[in-house]
Amino acid sequence: MDNVWSLWNSAMRADEAPKGLRKGTVRRVARFARPHWRRLSWFVVLTVIGAGLAVSTPLLAGKVVDAIFAGQDAGLVVGLAGLIAVVALVDAGIGLVERWQSAHIGEGLIFDLRRAVFEHVQRMPVAFFTRTRTGALVSRLNNDVIGAQRTFTATLSGLVTNVIQLALSLVVMMALSWQVTLLALVLLPVFVLPARRIGRRMADLQRESAGLNASMTTQMTERFSAPGATLVKLFGRPKAEVDEFGERAGRVRDIGVRTAMLTRWFMTSLTLVSALAQALVYGLGGWLALRGELAPGAVVALALLLTQLYAPLTALANVRVDVMTALVSFERVFEVLDVKPMITEPADPKRVPAGGVAVEFDDVRFGYPSPDRYSLASLEEVATVGNRGGEEVLHGISFRAEPGQMVALVGSSGAGKSTIAGLLPRLYDVDEGAVRVGGVDVRELSFESLRETIGVVTQDGHLFHDTIRANLAYAKPGVAEDELWDALERARLAELVRSLPDGLDTMVGERGYRLSGGERQRLTIARLLLAQPRVVVLDEATAHLDTASEAAVGEALTSALAGRTSLVIAHRLSTVRAADLILVIEDGTVVERGTHDELIALDGRYAELHRTQFLDRPVAEAA
Repeated sequence: MDNVWSLWNSAMRADEAPKGLRKGTVRRVARFARPHWRRLSWFVVLTVIGAGLAVSTPLLAGKVVDAIFAGQDAGLVVGLAGLIAVVALVDAGIGLVERWQSAHIGEGLIFDLRRAVFEHVQRMPVAFFTRTRTGALVSRLNNDVIGAQRTFTATLSGLVTNVIQLALSLVVMMALSWQVTLLALVLLPVFVLPARRIGRRMADLQRESAGLNASMTTQMTERFSAPGATLVKLFGRPKAEVDEFGERAGRVRDIGVRTAMLTRWFMTSLTLVSALAQALVYGLGGWLALRGELAPGAVVALALLLTQLYAPLTALANVRVDVMTALVSFERVFEVLDVKPMITEPADPKRVPAGGVAVEFDDVRFGYPSPDRYSLASLEEVATVGNRGGEEVLHGISFRAEPGQMVALVGSSGAGKSTIAGLLPRLYDVDEGAVRVGGVDVRELSFESLRETIGVVTQDGHLFHDTIRANLAYAKPGVAEDELWDALERARLAELVRSLPDGLDTMVGERGYRLSGGERQRLTIARLLLAQPRVVVLDEATAHLDTASEAAVGEALTSALAGRTSLVIAHRLSTVRAADLILVIEDGTVVERGTHDELIALDGRYAELHRTQFLDRPVAEAA
C-alpha cells in the first residue's frame, strides 16, 4: 500500500515540474546541508540497507516454498521462517533509526532556514514591509521551508531507496526468470497510465483547492481582525461576507468530494491492474514451473518482487519532478535571503558619547529608493515591482538641536516631516549630507547604541497582542515591577491599569485594540520612559486623539521630554508653541525657522497655518 501511495503522489506532481532553477541553487543547498553531513551519511547508508532487506524477503519466501516442495527437513523451513522474522525485525529497527536521523536532519534544516530568513527579514527597511503581503512572507517561513526540508527526507530517501530497490529487484528477477521479468516490464505502461491521467486531474483540483483555501484564509484574517470586523458591521455587510465565504467553502467541499472519488477510482484501478499482473506472473511462472524450467519458490519470489518493481520505476520516471519541486522551495527561500538589506552596521561601529546629546542635520538630501532594490514581486503578487523611485524628496535640510532642546517640524501633509524623522533612527540612510547624534554620523554608530539613544513614539501607538507587562518590558527586558509602575505613573496610566481585573497581566488585544487611542498612546509613552532614551522623536503623537485624550497624553509627553533632546512632528500648532526651534517644511525644504513668536511676527507660512487652525479661537484659549 505504501508503494501505491508513493506512486499516487509522484503522479500528482507530474505536471508541476519547474522549468528551471537559478544558477548556484544546488551549491547553496549543499552549504546549508553541510552542518548535517554526518547524519546525512548515516541516513543514506541506512536507506541502502533497508532497500536491500526489502528485496531479500521475497527471496527467502521463495526458499521456504522450495523447501516445502522438496520435502526437506522441517528445521530448514522453520529456520528460513525465523530468518524472515529476523529480517523483518532488523528492517523495522533500521526504519526507526532512519526516521530518527531524517527527523533530526529535517527539523535541523527547518531551524536553520527559518532562523536565517527571520533574522534577514528583521534587517529589511520599513519600505519592504509596506509593500510585502504579510501572508506571503509568512508562507516562505512555513510552507517553503518545509518544502525545502523535504529535499533531504522524502525526496533523497525516495531517490536512494528506489534506485537500490529497482536495481536489486531487476537483477534478482532477471536471474530467476527473464521471461517473467520482460512480461512485468511490458505491463508497466498499463500500470502507470491510470496514475498519470488521474494524477493530472487531481493536481488541477488540488491547485484550485489551495487557491480557494488561501482566499478564505485571507478573508478570515482581514475580517476577524478588530478593525476589519468593525468595518463589516459599520457597513452592514455580514450577510454578503458569509455568502462570499460560503461560495468558496462550497467549491472546496465539491472539490473534496471529487477528490475522494478520483482517489477511490485510482486505488481501485491500480489494485485491479496489480492483481492482473500478479495473475499473469503466476500463470507464466506456474507454466514454466510445471515444465521444470522454474522452481516453485521462484514463482512466489517473482510475484512478491513485482510490487517492488512498479512503484520504483514510476517514481524514478518522475524523479526530476520531485527533485526540482523540492529545490524550488529552496529557491523561494533563497529569493528572500538575496534581498540585500539597505541599512547595514559598520564594520567598526562607534557609540554615542555619554552625557547630553545634540542632533544635527547637515545639508541632508534624500530620495526614497526604487522598489527593485528592496522588494520582491512574488511577495507583492505583481508581475514586477518596477524601478520607479529615487526622486529627491528632501533638499538640503540643515538644523541643529542642542542637548535638551525641542525642535518642532510643522507644515503641510506630505511635506517631508516624517521622512526627516525617519532618518534620525536610521530607518533610511541619507543620499547626501549627514545626520549626526552626539557629533557622530548615525551611519558610523552601532545599532545597539543607536537604539539605546533614540526613542520614537508614532501616531498609531503600535502594541503587540500580549499583556501590558510584556509590551512595556519589550523596551527593557527583565525590568522590575516597581519600575513598570513608575513609568505608568509618569505616563498618567497607572490608575487605569490598577483598575483592570488582571492589572499588568491584562491582554491588550491585537495592535492594542482593547485600549482607547489615548490609553494606547500613553502606554507607548510609558514604554519609551522605560527605555530612557536621550533623544525622543514624536511623530504626530496626538494627531488622532480627542481633546481629553490629548490633554492626558500631553501630560505624559511633558514627563517623557523632560531633559531630553526632542524632535517633534506636530499637526496641531498648539503643541509646539514652547519649542526652542520651529521648522516649517514645505516640499522637502525648510522655508521658515524660528520660535513661535518670531514666526508669527514674520507673518509667513507658519502664521498662515496658525490663523487657519485658530481662526475661530482666541490665541490665549488655544494656548
